[in-house]
Parts: sequence; structure tokens; C-alpha cells
Amino acid sequence: MSEVESKLSVDGAHAYNLAQMTEYQEGAVVSRTLLKNSSGTLTVFSFDAGQALSEHTVPFNAFIQVLDGEGEISVDGKTTTVKSGEIILMPGGLPHSVHAAKRFKMLLTMFRTKVA
Repeated sequence: MSEVESKLSVDGAHAYNLAQMTEYQEGAVVSRTLLKNSSGTLTVFSFDAGQALSEHTVPFNAFIQVLDGEGEISVDGKTTTVKSGEIILMPGGLPHSVHAAKRFKMLLTMFRTKVA
């Protein structure tokens, strides 16, 4: 798997089309960080079919919002298929992974506050 990342400075004075913020690349996961500070991160991802983010655990809550296509999200051993327009919560402290059976794009919002 290849992962390509870029950063973009966003401000409140403009509207952005999230699905157009990353392009699909064959055999790769492409990410673009829109915001990163002590409160959290906002990152757009594009996954080519068959690509994945391997299982990992972080101490923070995170939401995935599917912008295009369909993905498979596994949280604590339970896999859920999510489609364009849907969101899923990945609670902090639980192992999770992302798999693209088909191409898809998502917005990852992570809140940097410890789970109680």
C-alpha cells in the first residue's frame, strides 16, 4: 500500500467540496489534512479498491463521514459497511480499521480528548 499525504490550510471565509479535496490514485490511500491542532484533526482520505488502514487503537473518539462510494469499518471486531452520506463513530480505546472493498472517500474527524 502506498499512502500519499498533503496539507491544506482552510479558513472560515471559503466553502470547500470535501469529496474533491483528494483524488483517487491507483493502489494508494491519499490523505489531505485540513486541520490539525491541540483540539483534534480533520482529514480527507481517498482509498483505491483493496486499500486499507490496518487495525490500530487511539485514545480519542473519531467520526468517519463517507463522502463517496462505500467502505468497511471494523470497530472492536464488528465490521460495518458504510456508504456515501453515512457516518460511523469509532470510540477511543477500541481497535478499529478501514478497508475499501470498492473505491471510497471519507472525512475523518478526531477529537483529542481522552475517553472517560
